[in-house]
Amino acid sequence: METSELLKRVRKIEIKTRGLSRNIFAGEYHSAFKGRGMAFSEVREYQYGDDIRSIDWNVTARYNHPYVKIFEEERELTVMLLIDVSGSRDFGTFEKMKKNVITEISAILSFSAIQNNDKIGVIFFSDTIEKFIPPKKGKSHILRIIRELIDFHPQHTGTDITEAVRYLTNAIKKKCTAFIISDFMDDSPRLEMALSVANNKHDVVALKIYDNRERELPPIGMVMLRDAETGKNIWVDSSSRKVRQMYSDYWNRHITRLDTLFKKSNIDYASINTQEDYVKSLMTLFKKRAVKQ
Repeated sequence: METSELLKRVRKIEIKTRGLSRNIFAGEYHSAFKGRGMAFSEVREYQYGDDIRSIDWNVTARYNHPYVKIFEEERELTVMLLIDVSGSRDFGTFEKMKKNVITEISAILSFSAIQNNDKIGVIFFSDTIEKFIPPKKGKSHILRIIRELIDFHPQHTGTDITEAVRYLTNAIKKKCTAFIISDFMDDSPRLEMALSVANNKHDVVALKIYDNRERELPPIGMVMLRDAETGKNIWVDSSSRKVRQMYSDYWNRHITRLDTLFKKSNIDYASINTQEDYVKSLMTLFKKRAVKQ
C-alpha cells in the first residue's frame, strides 16, 4: 500500500475509533479493568461515615484528633492485544471482512488504554509469532499500532493460539490485561491448558469475530469453498439440506466447545458478528465485568 493511502486509512480509523473510545467506552473501560491495587495517598481528618478501620492511630495520637489513611487505586495497567493475522481473517460476505472489524476493535481498545494512562502492546500471531510490539504509552505509539493493523503482511496463514498465549506468558512478566482477538478457528487440544495458565497470571479476555456465512450455508447450488489457511479447495452442493445441516452442526459444535473452554478457564468473552454493531457487544462485556468486580 502506498504511503499516502496508508496515512488516509490510518487517519480514518483514528477519527472513528478515538471518538468511540472517548465518548462511549471511557467510563466502562475504567470500571471493567481495574488497576493493580490500592496505594497510600494521604492522611486527613476523620469525617462522619469513614471506616474506623482506616484510622491512622499514630497520627491520631500525635494530634489528639482522629485521622484516617486515604488510599487510591493504582490505575496504570499494561494492556496486551493478541491479534490473529491468519488467513481466515480475510473472510467476509457483507460490508466488512473479519480483519476490518479486528482492526477497529483493536484501535478502540488502544485509545481507551492511553486515555486511562495505561500501556498498550501487541502480539501479531498466525501459527507462529509474527510480530511483537512492546507495551508503551502515547499517541504516536497508538498510530504505529493502527498502521501495523492496516498494512501488516504475515508470513504464515495458519492459526496457533496456544503459541501466542504461551508467548504472552513468557514475554510479559507482570500481570496485564490481555485481549485475544481472533475468529478462534483453532481446535488444538493444548489451548485449554495454555489459557488456564495465562489467566492465572494475567487477566485474559477473548473476543471472537465471526461472519454469518461461517455458521449457515445458503442454498445456492454447487459452490467451491476454499480454506484460506491451507489453500485447499472443495466443491459443495449447498442445495442439499443434509449438507447445510452438516455445515450448521459443525458450527454449533465449534461454538459449544469454545463456550466450555472459556468457562473452564474462567475467561470473559464476547462473540462479535461482522454484520452487527460491535459497540453493543463490547459495552455488554465491559458492564458485565464491572458488576463482577
